[in-house]
Amino acid sequence: MIREIVQYGHPVLRQRCRPVTEVDDTIIELVADMLETMVDANGVGLAAPQVGEDLRLAVIDVSHDPDCISFLKVNGEDANLEEIMPLIFINPELAFGQEKEFGMEGCLSIRGIRAEVRRPEAVKATLPQLDGSVLVVETDGLLARALQHEIDHLNGVLFVDRLPAVAKVSMRNRLKKLLDSNPQG
Repeated sequence: MIREIVQYGHPVLRQRCRPVTEVDDTIIELVADMLETMVDANGVGLAAPQVGEDLRLAVIDVSHDPDCISFLKVNGEDANLEEIMPLIFINPELAFGQEKEFGMEGCLSIRGIRAEVRRPEAVKATLPQLDGSVLVVETDGLLARALQHEIDHLNGVLFVDRLPAVAKVSMRNRLKKLLDSNPQG
């Protein structure tokens, strides 16, 4: 089922989400809904708070662009992107590489706004799976950016919070208009 994506100003987007403590039918159904919602919205990732759920759960699928990364290791072994997509994870942990780069980002919860965001170029993500196994994913490119973006959502952080001060000032009016037009805010 396609769920409504909550928009900028909704309080759930600013909460540090609760850990998933049990994977039950409700979680399985939520994941299926999130994947369907993400695809319907032409997104590459979706976090549970974006559909109004205060849970440390997210989905990512960047398989439409297999060249979006230059390397991928899963549990220490070289891997192919298609093998792990869509990526579904709960209660993630993230470690960052030293090098940073700018990249264009948008968000399904902040419609119509895109901006250059500076983030670590590479990440190492520990991603517990629904079946109890754990994937340790080391990567760069769009997948690294998507992991950082979705995990930020689980911590109540939005990509606009990561903008340089000058960009935040120039975006203030556009964000205020979004807030004013959002009845949930």
